[in-house]
Amino acid sequence: MDQNPQRWIRAHEVGEYGFCARAWWLRRQGHRPAGAAAREAGWRFHRAYGRRRRWADRLLRMALGLALAALAALGA
Repeated sequence: MDQNPQRWIRAHEVGEYGFCARAWWLRRQGHRPAGAAAREAGWRFHRAYGRRRRWADRLLRMALGLALAALAALGA
């Protein structure tokens, strides 16, 4: 059996080939798709945004918890 990795087709490549056989072939030849840098920058932006959003959600939950604790202390 040939162990050359260029000859193996991965599962995600089947979908790529179905969408555009020429793009699949070009990628197999080592060409990067147009807009790859912009796509990677967008991925980094969304990942950073998700981290900031999770942090903001945690801070909001902490603030609400402290507000409820303060109201409970005032009521007691």
